[in-house]
Amino acid sequence: MGDNGGMASQVNPPRGMRDFLPSEKAHRERVLAVIRSTYRSHGFDEIETPVMEESDRLHAGLGGDNEKLAFAVMKRALGPDDLAAAQTPLDLADLGLRFDLTVPLSRFYATHRAELPAVFRSIQMASVWRAERPQKGRYRQFVQTDIDIIGEPGPLAEIELITATAATLSALGLTGWTIRVNDRRLLIGMLDALGFEEKDRESALITIDKLDKIGAAGVADELRAKGLPGDAYEQFVNRPQTMEFLPFGERLIRKSLPQGADDEVVAQLARIGLAVDEGQGAPVVQFDPFLVRGMGYYTGAIFEISHPESAGSLGGGGRYDGMIGRFLGSDVPAAGFSIGFERIVDLVEAGDTADAGSVALIYDDDVEYGTLLSLQAGLIAEGKRVRLERSPRNLKALLSQLKESGFSSVANITGDIHSTGQLVFRTLG
Repeated sequence: MGDNGGMASQVNPPRGMRDFLPSEKAHRERVLAVIRSTYRSHGFDEIETPVMEESDRLHAGLGGDNEKLAFAVMKRALGPDDLAAAQTPLDLADLGLRFDLTVPLSRFYATHRAELPAVFRSIQMASVWRAERPQKGRYRQFVQTDIDIIGEPGPLAEIELITATAATLSALGLTGWTIRVNDRRLLIGMLDALGFEEKDRESALITIDKLDKIGAAGVADELRAKGLPGDAYEQFVNRPQTMEFLPFGERLIRKSLPQGADDEVVAQLARIGLAVDEGQGAPVVQFDPFLVRGMGYYTGAIFEISHPESAGSLGGGGRYDGMIGRFLGSDVPAAGFSIGFERIVDLVEAGDTADAGSVALIYDDDVEYGTLLSLQAGLIAEGKRVRLERSPRNLKALLSQLKESGFSSVANITGDIHSTGQLVFRTLG
């Protein structure tokens, strides 16, 4: 190894990616365990898909702007001719790291449809990768926790997804959150009523999606700058928009929409909100006529979690009936909801990390290794988690470290101890 001049070089993980210390990892796993358990209690089954998918599949227009952030994996054994023939960097790649869990799920369902139930309820909890510009709250590798229902065309799918998500947030001990809902079809109807042409819809939705960040006046100004009918939008957005939570009915939805909103869509959205609130025994759903959700593949109801302590949403989802048909050649109804794990995990209280089943054995140098292992095996057989620690000079520092790692008690082993019955444990305070 080369000489670095006596100075230790700084060794960090790749930009936008993180290491997790044992206590951090334990907290994340506890939160994941609650999410997984709650999802499963609502009838969902966990699956696993590869971290990589075919490059063409990741760039098939299903992932919206996220496709531009996909990490490509170069083909093996590339030669000079391959490099010369490549028109774009993607010509050199045959695989890519998944940028979300929805595209892999769509491929998974197309692959295994014959082995799955008519209505398939899936859980996916795994890392995804995006070539983001690293900044606070944005990482290049992060965990997503998704539930999806494939094969259910009616509003029961949305009701189940929102209900399971609400139950999960409650199980995590979070309070103050609401789930905002809207429907892409109502958004399109709103744009039509305001005089937007079809070619300008996407641009208008991108601007409207900034409402929480730049306010109604900012949205109107941006629409005008784009040459769109900002005046009409400004008149609409300044109407009273605060809806009471109860009842989440058609009347309240219509009150915040232009004339001519689709009766069937309004009725269906009201049905979803009322059913969720009734099932929860409390109002947790709020209609938001300006909720957009940036992904263009949504075809119906869309939803998002709001929390007063988070600048962005804590998760979201919606109905995406057209995506799986791209793989199968025939449309399959589908809807999903994803909790933003990286934001959620920071809001969940760490709580007491001590595990009554975790013990440490602090041994003197004169204790035989065979005795140590025999004692450890005996405690493991009793259901304990056991760590062996050599007796240090600074016992206080060791005890503090053990407590932080979740160990609840310790026992000292001297040369005259040979059975677990001789161990005397003291609680780590």
